[in-house]
Amino acid sequence: MPLPETEQAPKPRPAIARLVPYSPGKPIEDVKREYGLTDVIKLASNENPLGPSPKAVAAMKDALDGVNLYPDGAAVSLKQALSNYWDLPAGQFTLGNGSDEVIHCLGLAYLRPGDAIVHGDPSFSLYGAAALLNEAEAIKVPLTPDMRHDLDAMADAVDERTRMVFIANPNNPTGGMNTGREIEDLMDRLPPRVLLVLDEAYAEYVESPEYPASIEYVREGRPVIVLRTFSKIYGIAGLRVGYGMARPDIIAAVEQVREPFNVNSLAQAGALAALSDTEHLNRSRRVNAEGKRTLMAAFDRLGLPYAATEGNFILVDTKRPCREVYEALLRKGIIVRTGDIFGLPTWIRVTIGTPEENARFLQGLESIVTGA
Repeated sequence: MPLPETEQAPKPRPAIARLVPYSPGKPIEDVKREYGLTDVIKLASNENPLGPSPKAVAAMKDALDGVNLYPDGAAVSLKQALSNYWDLPAGQFTLGNGSDEVIHCLGLAYLRPGDAIVHGDPSFSLYGAAALLNEAEAIKVPLTPDMRHDLDAMADAVDERTRMVFIANPNNPTGGMNTGREIEDLMDRLPPRVLLVLDEAYAEYVESPEYPASIEYVREGRPVIVLRTFSKIYGIAGLRVGYGMARPDIIAAVEQVREPFNVNSLAQAGALAALSDTEHLNRSRRVNAEGKRTLMAAFDRLGLPYAATEGNFILVDTKRPCREVYEALLRKGIIVRTGDIFGLPTWIRVTIGTPEENARFLQGLESIVTGA
């Protein structure tokens, strides 16, 4: 029954109303149901098309019998494995329910009302969300014409309110990469009180020799945190495991605000096994590199501009409203991501798939853009 008029409903903070929910890729089952299809491929969320490491699957099966117990809240085994992998003390790692949670915790740990962050535009939406939820301002700096972070402009945007600068490298959704020299020049311009967040979710796919060795910045004790994830090349996005590497004081601040037991036991077991499977990692890199060249060659042939990418996705200009292309591809059982949510109304972002998936996507796209 309705509340009496004299009573008021609880009201959330005003910032909540301004928060734009994250827009995930459309699920396969929804497309099957809505379009009456039985065969659908998803090239929208930058997942590994080869799936998880067989070693990770086996480890998770072995861990199933223990799910009646709470996971190791400190994730000691996984942190030690990461410590061995990176040659960095275990105390310089923090784990999250995806690297998204680490970003969220950075906002809780470092942002106060009236503070500011600086990030590229377009880039990963959760940077702005971390600011908004903590009543800080997100200063958006447009990308360069070749769709990379404009680090000089970002440094110029830093003022006395700035607490963090976020760099997705390679950038999502454009795939553009900033070099080690460019990142170091940016760090030289940032005040010591500003935390540089280097989000390297797609780092394992990078082919350029100029990619920054960001772990060295951590070893040097700079005010920087490097984020990595098991959701992309490691193929376990459904488990949600990400991590940050930083000097001990930064890690301590994040650990202070993270939820207990935030990484479940199956996720810890899967990530631990995936980290050791170099064969699966190398195969994933090879398939992505070959697929990237196949897609770029096809875009060149079709006369469609695209952004140079170092990730496992490509942003391409279809030269027509992206929603029309998106819907036409859905009817063919192909899910991609529209560019309008990034302010790019004629672009789509496509994940690089298996050779078969890439061929199917290109056949569908060519029939749409040529009218054949």
